Amino acid sequence: MTLATSMMDTSMLAMEISAPGGPDVLVPTSLPVPVPGHGQIIIRLAYAGVNRPDALQRAGSYAPPANASPLPGLEGAGTVVAMGPGVTRWQIGDKVCALLPGGGYAEYAACNEAHALPIPEGLSLREAACLPETCFTVWSNMVMRGKLKAGERFLVHGGSSGIGTTAVQIARALGARVFATAGTDEKCRAVEALGAETCFNYETTDFQEEAKTLGGFDLILDMVGGPYLPRNVRALADDGRLVQIAFLQGPKVELNFAEMMMRRLTLTGSTLRPQSDAAKAAIAHQVETHVWPLIKSGKFRVVIDSEYALTDAPAAHWRMESSGHIGKIVLRMPE
Repeated sequence: MTLATSMMDTSMLAMEISAPGGPDVLVPTSLPVPVPGHGQIIIRLAYAGVNRPDALQRAGSYAPPANASPLPGLEGAGTVVAMGPGVTRWQIGDKVCALLPGGGYAEYAACNEAHALPIPEGLSLREAACLPETCFTVWSNMVMRGKLKAGERFLVHGGSSGIGTTAVQIARALGARVFATAGTDEKCRAVEALGAETCFNYETTDFQEEAKTLGGFDLILDMVGGPYLPRNVRALADDGRLVQIAFLQGPKVELNFAEMMMRRLTLTGSTLRPQSDAAKAAIAHQVETHVWPLIKSGKFRVVIDSEYALTDAPAAHWRMESSGHIGKIVLRMPE
């Protein structure tokens, strides 16, 4: 079998991590365009999403999987320009968005063909670049792992983040009662406008106390960790589930498992990047089957906070780490 390619460059602009550290360690460089392996496609990216794991990798605390690009960037959208042996779904020139194992901070990126999806009807490449990492993470944890059902009380922390704005809208579309937390009244109003019944300002409101008046939450999706873990447990209804997807305030805490046993609670979690190609392909299939129709029907829309040129990636990281953003941050590739 032979490699299929369109006319494309041999070198590309990329932003590499020069050393572990703050946003300023992201520096421009010129690298060879990746060559697709078996079952892989090469995408000439138009936009790439910026996510918290990118900052963790930049800081030296989230190493890429073996054989993945060392460049940050876990999602993007653009045009298929090359295909390795065994690719069956895509053709040269197809417009796609994709979950990437790394390498999104560059003009070209490689990915498994099963981790790419068609651009949802009515969306631009800019909007589509914001979807894969957040949609895969939310759907796999909130629905596949967390088993969210219509009518249940659902709480997502960080409701104004990319994950939060995605979770709020999808949970609402599934018929759940949706609640969230955020750090300012402005953010809370924005989250409520997306479909949350109530968004609690965690600077002024104790979500544990609010949980008591509601009868507890059936499912909590948390990315904070640390001291939030025992608070989340106390905020759950009996038989409730807590799904952990990140630890912005640390992964270690003391927890009373007797309470979990007495109240039949479930504590679980996952991280997306280390999962197998097959597992990610299964998530991709579910996202395309269940989330893409929500976009088409207008029940879920992409919320974009800001856009930066690829070479302004440090500024994008400063914006993300300031926690002032509402929704997604994207990088724009050179034309």
